[in-house]
Amino acid sequence: MTKGTLHLIPVGLGDAPASQWLPQDAQRLAARLDTYIAENAKTARAFLKQVGTERPLQEITIHTLAKDTDARQIRQWLEPLRTGGEIGLVSEAGCPAVADPGARVAAVAHEMGIRVAPWVGPSSLLLGLMASGLEGQRFTFHGYAPVRPDERSRSLKAWEAASRQHAQTQLFIETPYRNEAMFQSLLQTLKGDTRLCIARSLTTQDEWIQTRSISEWKQSPAPDLARKPTLFLFLAAR
Repeated sequence: MTKGTLHLIPVGLGDAPASQWLPQDAQRLAARLDTYIAENAKTARAFLKQVGTERPLQEITIHTLAKDTDARQIRQWLEPLRTGGEIGLVSEAGCPAVADPGARVAAVAHEMGIRVAPWVGPSSLLLGLMASGLEGQRFTFHGYAPVRPDERSRSLKAWEAASRQHAQTQLFIETPYRNEAMFQSLLQTLKGDTRLCIARSLTTQDEWIQTRSISEWKQSPAPDLARKPTLFLFLAAR
């Protein structure tokens, strides 16, 4: 008996037409599915409204994947795929299962022998790395840096040391309302010859990407990062 498919469908990173970041085949797939697993049901509905659906939005089932959703619940959602059919998995933004809780759904699908199909779409991590001009063969993503200033400073220094030792680009994100504080922490903590890339509001009209040394950033006006999704990347000099 042929089993079904879990489709990993990317969602936009900001306010931009779907035609700019999602291929037509992926849009058509998203439009025809009647069941989704989503990190946030509200943003999932906004995504479906944007790409258009073949059936009324209220007839589409959206299972919400929370931090405490256990594997047994996920297996129940995926159970219909044992005998065929299709379910979509979407993140709140970007690619599902990449720095995203959707990875747990993909893992359970593999355990159940269900096909997992990734679709092309925007990933802020890869887009930022592509545009940064930093080391693209060796890199690591840290998620969020610590909130407390002393812990954050220690982490940044440790990441900078690893970057220098391994010629490795360091990537991380911050809660948008703390972006400006993070930028100042980077200027205060990293060495002057470390190159820092700021990748703001990727794929939107407000997109802005600049790479400069810390010394150069200190001599430039601070970028406008307030409440805007931003990826930080840096590479230490060797």
